[in-house]
Formats: sequence, structure tokens, C-alpha cells
Amino acid sequence: MADVEIYTQPWCPYCARALNLLQAKGVAFREIDAPNGTAAREEARRRSGGQTTVPQIFIDGASVGGCDDLLALDAAGRLDALLGAA
Repeated sequence: MADVEIYTQPWCPYCARALNLLQAKGVAFREIDAPNGTAAREEARRRSGGQTTVPQIFIDGASVGGCDDLLALDAAGRLDALLGAA
């Protein structure tokens, strides 16, 4: 399985949706609490190439973007391969 990290913040519906998809796929992931103004949020911004929104999702260290990007990968049939589940 791939190493999956997801930067989130409380009460974020996009974060919840991305987490639900990963959980439904049975993926082990590390959730990193990254509210606005925290060092974790700055780390997510730096690692993602400047993206300022959450969630920010990384698979094996590579940024795959946010919730919409994750859902698009799944809809295109490419997410399972990235996760090592295909």
C-alpha cells in the first residue's frame, strides 16, 4: 500500500469527503491537523507547491491536490493504482 498523508482542518466538508473516500477504500493514511495559521498548514502549502486550501493529499510524497482532485482520480479509475490497490 502507498504512504498516504492528508492535511485537514476541523469542520471542513471537503476534508470529510476525502477522508470518507480513503476509508471506504480501506486505505491506511496519516491525517495531519492543519488549521489556518499553523505550522502544519504552512508545511502543506510548501509541499503542495503553494496550494492554500485543505485538504492537501499526498501519495508516496507526491501531491495529488485536494478533494476534487482525489475524486477525479477515482472517477477516472486512476486512484486505485496510485494507492497500490489495483
